[in-house]
Amino acid sequence: MSVELRRNGLHLTGTPLSLDATRKTPLSFVSHGHSDHIARHESTIATAATLRFMAHRLGKVNAPLAVPYNQLFELGPLMLELLPAGHILGSAQLRVIRGDGRRIVYTGDLNVVPSLTAEPTQVAECDVLVIEATFGHPRYRFPPREEVFGAVEAWVRQQQERDTVPVLLGYALGKSQEAMKHLAGRGFELVAHESIFEMAQLYTELGVHIERLRCFDGTVKPGEVLFFPPHLSRTGGLTGIWPRATAVLTGWALDAGAAYRYGAQVAFPVSDHADCPSLVKYVKATGAREVLTHYGFKAELAQVLRDEGIDARPLGSKPQQLALF
Repeated sequence: MSVELRRNGLHLTGTPLSLDATRKTPLSFVSHGHSDHIARHESTIATAATLRFMAHRLGKVNAPLAVPYNQLFELGPLMLELLPAGHILGSAQLRVIRGDGRRIVYTGDLNVVPSLTAEPTQVAECDVLVIEATFGHPRYRFPPREEVFGAVEAWVRQQQERDTVPVLLGYALGKSQEAMKHLAGRGFELVAHESIFEMAQLYTELGVHIERLRCFDGTVKPGEVLFFPPHLSRTGGLTGIWPRATAVLTGWALDAGAAYRYGAQVAFPVSDHADCPSLVKYVKATGAREVLTHYGFKAELAQVLRDEGIDARPLGSKPQQLALF
């Protein structure tokens, strides 16, 4: 058995199982509900939360298999298990166990920092690790989460003291809910674009309530903080909100010019991904003897891991395989 990169994503050769396939497949594990990881598969393995997000975005999910964390289930001769990934609510890693006990783990998107709105990451011990490398370059070292949210809060208060509407740009699913949860806990009243508000309602349905929140109707009341999707911030949706100040919440805030690229005045490094040091620490904690990096800065992360004495290599754009056993 091996892992190979196909046009629609990763696939476990010798099995019907794809991993976060981006096009329809007979069977795919879906690690979480972000739109770049889901598709209308003939059958889907995921957590109940991820399946709920998929249904919201795609409509009815065909042949869903909702799997709780830490519960073994069979796929032919293999045993499979989902473990929390800490990325967003319901995000999961997949551990595949062969009959002789050898284990491979696919992380999907991973975040090891404790979150207010996602299950705590669980280290997935394994022999072979396939790990995402979105922020795998050594230059990505995020400040402590408490420090970043403290800066966001201070910025929001500063704008309100100036009678300016603070607008926070964040993706509809995951990052916005965590930032809203933090600010609501600090006493702020919140208003969110419909796409973000709907996801917050799903969070409540799934047991994570976002307080002090209403749906954006084109107006912002005094004292409210507005959450808006980055891709809609330049389309006129904010035209009637003035005076306003705009900040974007993104891990790419560490890059020069990040705020400008998002059409914001300031960028805060709030990320639902692990940074490079956290990825390296996680790899070591799994005990993996072989590591395959994919996506993002996969070559850079593989080099960092090799410098640490770990057998690691990136999965390239050309057909490649990692022999697992």
